[in-house]
Amino acid sequence: MHPELLPMKLTALLVLSFSLCAMTGLGAERRSLAERLGYKATDKILIVNGDDTGMCHAANVATIESLEKGLMRSATIMVPCPWFPEIAAYAKQNPGKDFGIHLCHTSEWVKYRWGPVAPRDQVPGLIDPDGYLWRGVEGVYTHAKPEEALIEGRAQIKKALAAGIDVTHLDSHMGTLQLNPDYMKVYVQLALEFDLPLRMASQETMARFGQADLRNQIAAKGILFTDYFVYDELKLYDDMRRDTDGVKKFWLNIVKNLKPGVTELYIHAALPTEESKAITGSWSVRAQEYEVFTHDEDMKRLIQEQNIILMSYRPIRELQRSERKAGVGR
Repeated sequence: MHPELLPMKLTALLVLSFSLCAMTGLGAERRSLAERLGYKATDKILIVNGDDTGMCHAANVATIESLEKGLMRSATIMVPCPWFPEIAAYAKQNPGKDFGIHLCHTSEWVKYRWGPVAPRDQVPGLIDPDGYLWRGVEGVYTHAKPEEALIEGRAQIKKALAAGIDVTHLDSHMGTLQLNPDYMKVYVQLALEFDLPLRMASQETMARFGQADLRNQIAAKGILFTDYFVYDELKLYDDMRRDTDGVKKFWLNIVKNLKPGVTELYIHAALPTEESKAITGSWSVRAQEYEVFTHDEDMKRLIQEQNIILMSYRPIRELQRSERKAGVGR
């Protein structure tokens, strides 16, 4: 080999080596969630999740219909609630339907309450003077300890698994495990223990709360979550839903403006029954959300026109478990 050609050879080898790395390990880490799920990076993928499933009979019936006939693809169950057995039986009998756990550390309604799943002597700080879970998040932070939240969360997941529910993901009722750093650690620990994806706020939301690197830190542990989560947009929701068709207009606008990647939005589907009206003053909004994502032809047409791909959390769980097993991202 001519000496003057040696630097050129070394340069070529370095370029080739870098290219191979980009095609293997380094490149894999840079692939989007959509691509790792088998889609294109430019695809718009939507998870419509039904929160508060199991809370009451009206919520269960609406959620089941939306899963079977509508646009909902995942739902999260409130294990401590009185109507948990009904939705647990359905989930066991329909293993193809996607159910996660709506980790529940509060009991917000005035006349309809519930207590912890864990033994009461193990979670005394979670229990209010009336014997129920605290009505608000601040009550939990003031009186309980993160360790108690961990015990209760673990008990809820184990009860769901014991009931035959193939749990696909986790989120937190009223954001209890997401609005405080110490409780966020509990949230992540439960995801690691049960190897489940988490609902996470979008990067823009995290940055606004001074947690710009948190998503990266959690992802480094091998936990998956969607690219985007409809949350900040909800500050416009209270004003819009007071108008006729305000609920429908709001959600049509959200869906129309989805970004490429994987987005989660959540609704509270419930039938407008006497039970629902007796429990919550938001019964009308819940009934409208149920209609929009179950029967509304304009929403179904928009999904088709925008070429939006509806997906559940199950593929994300399977991807997470396969990548963690392979050691990807750690």
